[in-house]
Amino acid sequence: MLLSLKWLQRYVDLDGIDPQQLALDLTMATAEVEGVSSFGDALSEVIVGNVVECDRHPNADKLSLTRVQAGPGDFLQVVCGAPNVAQGQSIALLRVGQRLPVDGKKLKKTKIRGEASEGMICSERELGISEEHDGILVLDTDVAPGTPLLDVLPARDTLIDIDNKSLTHRPDLWGHYGFARELAAIYGRELKPHMTQEGGERLAIDVPASGEEVPINIAPSRGLCPRYTGLVMRDVVVGPSPAWLRFLLLAIGQRPINNVVDLTNFILHDLGQPMHAFDLDRLAGPEIVVRLAEPGERIRTLDAVDRTLTADDLLICDGDRPVALAGVMGGEGTMVEPGTNAVFLESASFDAATIRRTSTRVGLRTDSSAHFEKSLDPTWAATGATKFAALLQQLSPTCRIAGPMSDPGGWSFDGRTVRLRTARASKVLGIDIAADRAREYLEPLGFTLNDAGEGSFDVDVPSWRATKDIEIEEDLIEEIGRRHRYDEVEPLAPRARVEPIVHDPELTLVRKLRECLAYECGYDEAYNYSFLPDDLCAKLDLEDRAYARVGNAVAAHMTRMRCDVLPSLLGSLPVNLRSQEVVPLFEVGKGYRPEVDGEERDGKKLPFEVIQACGALVDQRKEAESPCRTVRGHVEHLLGRMGRPALPVRRLSDSEAAQISWMHPGRTAVFHDPDNDFRIVAYVGALHPSTVAALDITAPGEVAAAFCIDVRELLRMPEVEQSYEPLAKFPSQPVDLAFLVDESTTVAELTRLCREANPKLVRAVDLFEVYRGQGLPEGKKSLNFTVTLSSPKRTLTAEDEERYITRVREAAAEAGAELRG
Repeated sequence: MLLSLKWLQRYVDLDGIDPQQLALDLTMATAEVEGVSSFGDALSEVIVGNVVECDRHPNADKLSLTRVQAGPGDFLQVVCGAPNVAQGQSIALLRVGQRLPVDGKKLKKTKIRGEASEGMICSERELGISEEHDGILVLDTDVAPGTPLLDVLPARDTLIDIDNKSLTHRPDLWGHYGFARELAAIYGRELKPHMTQEGGERLAIDVPASGEEVPINIAPSRGLCPRYTGLVMRDVVVGPSPAWLRFLLLAIGQRPINNVVDLTNFILHDLGQPMHAFDLDRLAGPEIVVRLAEPGERIRTLDAVDRTLTADDLLICDGDRPVALAGVMGGEGTMVEPGTNAVFLESASFDAATIRRTSTRVGLRTDSSAHFEKSLDPTWAATGATKFAALLQQLSPTCRIAGPMSDPGGWSFDGRTVRLRTARASKVLGIDIAADRAREYLEPLGFTLNDAGEGSFDVDVPSWRATKDIEIEEDLIEEIGRRHRYDEVEPLAPRARVEPIVHDPELTLVRKLRECLAYECGYDEAYNYSFLPDDLCAKLDLEDRAYARVGNAVAAHMTRMRCDVLPSLLGSLPVNLRSQEVVPLFEVGKGYRPEVDGEERDGKKLPFEVIQACGALVDQRKEAESPCRTVRGHVEHLLGRMGRPALPVRRLSDSEAAQISWMHPGRTAVFHDPDNDFRIVAYVGALHPSTVAALDITAPGEVAAAFCIDVRELLRMPEVEQSYEPLAKFPSQPVDLAFLVDESTTVAELTRLCREANPKLVRAVDLFEVYRGQGLPEGKKSLNFTVTLSSPKRTLTAEDEERYITRVREAAAEAGAELRG
């Protein structure tokens, strides 16, 4: 959010205060300032020139050949194409070698149709002041030629960039007047009334007690519109805004349009009150109705987009026809344009949550919606309308207020009182807060302190702080703390009983999994939304499943909450595969199961949450080993590093395969816990061919594998007590074994066979190759292992190795396998 220092000084005297110091004081007492910058520097090279002569260009009917005085005795010949250039005008002039404010291009001396042009007479668009470019800017001034344009136009300003995140709980700070109040309190200076003009004069307005009034019906809005005020103004002349208004808006990034629209934007950023001006003659109905939309109802907004509405969207209607999407944007057919003579001004207050949901759902975030979703003070609805009318009468002197302000519902601020105990404030803040100091800190912010005895006050909260900000005593203590400035509080060691931190076991396990996957297994971590995009659901054929749905989705195509984490992770593969052959990704996150009852909150069942650590590996290199085997090794490594016992492995059942259809049913293994009803702890395997095709992975062969670990099931398993042995004194003996087995035989079966042949000597069993193809019978494969043998008491001999191989051969024969070689 940008604040204009010139704008702030309309309400509080800031003379003598350095902008950088002001930014620091605001940061320490109110809201974080991200930076301070100057506005108007782009015009620093532009000067005022005087058109001494203006003749028709000898070689072009639509060009003029002018002689412009740029200073005492300094004359330039300038070719100009503007139709309104004339002798005697004061104009904005750029010399050769200077830069154009709008785009920074350096002006060069040139010839236009045979005549030299030594400068440029600028239009408002070329100066970056507005979009007006039908003619040059003619200055209403008699200053001497050569005077800097910044001395003539009110364009020089200092901007303060406020971090919006620090304002979300402060609806009163979404306008300059709220910050002026804060600065007046910080520096102990007078806060001028909001009806003060530049120069200190008060705005005057006379609203008639009777006359033309548009009936307003807010009853159908079901309480979502606490206040709606309307004002009819006639004999309005729509035209350009004066320079002071245009430059204030330009400084904070707003584009001037016309005096009526510019004033609505001025009030928005002045008081923080959004409003909308309708062309009264284009309103067809007998009354203004604020109501909820019918499902499927449509409105064409000012950005020329047709929008389909739901029953949760609030509308402004002239009878039955919608003319504005309440709190977000007006409708296209009733806008104020040149030629508008009568204006109906809307200044209202809408339910914050309703506006936020509508703005998010339709994908239209405006300044108006950003303000309304902060829970604005309804008092400012009438205040803002009154100030708008007073200013419009200045900008359009023929304008008259045709009748009283419409304000149905009789809204009024009921007041809010919060008890403040100075002893409590002193204890919380660690500083002495006497009664006088509490008054000194709170009263400049608009609070009224009524003595309640025994060092306590009944504090009347002003309306602009009562919508969602100040509710309890701690809120007032926070106000005292920030007014005192937290950097002025002396740091002291806490006087409290210190107990060791008890780490959450689930969070600890998740952290260990993430670290192991990233640092030990070499995966890159991905972060995905908890919502499944429609296109990914279609690719993976997951559209017909039951999902928990988001009513206020971040995007229209992301309403499904994911049931499992792995499909989201798979959706991240294609973009990562564009630039590399090997992509290892992992994600630890939550899935949401609507078919299982989760936590109950506010009488509603939430979907059951599962926490999963998932990974996917795509390796498209020709010489790469099977990613399926690599990923399985990673899962076994993870289980071991988490201190869990080795788990038995089985094949995927048909029902389980249907639940995880993105996995290959014949190439996926399940790790299950025999001590906990054989519940599935993890699954690992190759991706289904249809999934591989859907992800645009075109490399031949089996190049993609994935795994998923259920974190909570892993947490249920007891940790294996760690035992440590001294380093072996005797060398180990590697033995290579090759088994010819059926395709249905698993690695786990042969690993167990190798270990059980001599448990005392076997230290490790590692699979190093799976061979299929030439030289093997159909339906067979060769699984090749390296078995490491070692004894803690002696060096093994060749006879020990032979005896071990004999036992393995006999056990393999009994299991239907053949030990080759």
